[in-house]
Amino acid sequence: MSQPERPPSVRRDELLESAYRYALAHGLAELSLRPLAAAIGSSPRVLLFLFGSKDELVRALLGRARADELAALRRVREAGGADDLAAAVRATWGWLVDPAHRPMLVLWTQAYARSLSEPDGPWAGFARQTVEDWLGLLAEVAGGAGEGGADAALGLALLRGALLDLLATGDAERTTAVVERYLGLLAAATR
Repeated sequence: MSQPERPPSVRRDELLESAYRYALAHGLAELSLRPLAAAIGSSPRVLLFLFGSKDELVRALLGRARADELAALRRVREAGGADDLAAAVRATWGWLVDPAHRPMLVLWTQAYARSLSEPDGPWAGFARQTVEDWLGLLAEVAGGAGEGGADAALGLALLRGALLDLLATGDAERTTAVVERYLGLLAAATR
């Protein structure tokens, strides 16, 4: 059960940012308060005071990761064109394949998997929220194309599959070719 949200505090915000940078470098899967606290210049006791529990700290970190994800999706949306699903998929893939974003994507993948395997823990709902976020972007640019937004869902499935493949293999050339192949088929289907 979630505890009441703590009042805002500058120190809490500073530690959350530091903890987020730590999580990007080390992941969230095996997060332990002692190493985290030592790395960010705090103590487990202070973290527990400011966040209430380790689960609440994880929830705050997931919220912080989701804020980055939503900001990235907004930038992609703006760059991809107002009503062009192919442009949105291409722009999103361009962001995903950029090595600078790899730590955030690995963190996202860890959180996504944990959300599926531990639906009652601090990870609860993360996977569903990210699906809704990404599908919302693609459905918006697709204009509801396809039956029941199927084109947007297909674009999302392609991006997620290619992303998992990219993270597992590091093969940006092959995964980009797959995305471009899909976009070519999409273009041919709409002519």
